[in-house]
Amino acid sequence: MALENHVLNPAEDPEEASDPRTMYPSGEFEPQTQDYPGWTEAMIPRPDHGEQSYVGHHRMMGFRTLITGGDSGIGRAVAIAFAREGADVAFTYLPEEEQDAELTVQLIEAAGSRALALPGDLRDEEFCQEVIAQTIEEFDGLNVLVNNAGFQMTTSQGIEDLSSEQFDRTFKSNVYALFWLTKAALPHLQPGSSIINTSSIQGYHPSPSLIDYAATKAAINSMTFSLAESLGSKGIRVNAVAPGPIWTPLQPPTQPEEKIVKFGQDTPLGRAGQPAELAATYVLLATEESSYISGSVIGVTGGKHLA
Repeated sequence: MALENHVLNPAEDPEEASDPRTMYPSGEFEPQTQDYPGWTEAMIPRPDHGEQSYVGHHRMMGFRTLITGGDSGIGRAVAIAFAREGADVAFTYLPEEEQDAELTVQLIEAAGSRALALPGDLRDEEFCQEVIAQTIEEFDGLNVLVNNAGFQMTTSQGIEDLSSEQFDRTFKSNVYALFWLTKAALPHLQPGSSIINTSSIQGYHPSPSLIDYAATKAAINSMTFSLAESLGSKGIRVNAVAPGPIWTPLQPPTQPEEKIVKFGQDTPLGRAGQPAELAATYVLLATEESSYISGSVIGVTGGKHLA
């Protein structure tokens, strides 16, 4: 696959570039849907992961990192940023997402870093353990674990059409995987290491159509607080990032078309966020620049409050 980055770009006018309302298009999205798990190439417009905009400053030279769900969306944006800061990057992805994963590998390697792509399903405890083992073997250590992968699916009638199968899948993907990966990684994390979890504004303001997803994000917040308390004495920091509505391949397969059209327009900034707009927050939490930040959830929500 050729390394091509035909992505949505930020505004080129300097005045527009400084205005957060107009850095990216704020109008309605085209009606669109996809089969789960969704693919970047099929999105209109293509999300911006920072392919053409993120500039590294050597802040993560020698870091060994693992990002779950790193093939697309927020995970790809973090992978690009980590690689351009000098880190080696391992990432997980579902086997169906091979096309997105291949491009992420190329982007990491183009930054001069080592890439390790790990296909599989994080609902499998054994796979989670293998992911940690393979990362340690390939990179000879681990400094940063980013628990980012997640599953969501809306329901039209709330709990009435929320099946036990979906409820189980959401918790296995979002909460159990975080538990299994963190537990497997812990013996390999040295003082100065960090764990970064991806939460959501849904953990604070749950939507009726995302009951199970919102519950997992509230659980992730709680686990972030507890882990920060218990691992602080080991010199390991634990934080979370809580995105608002972000334009990723997770959206078209899991939302009704009528919601996609107006996705993100209810934020104070009037638009959906782009994955690239979260990358710097993960870099901050991964590096010693945030040495006194632990047990925090940082919102990247377009102005929506978390409290």
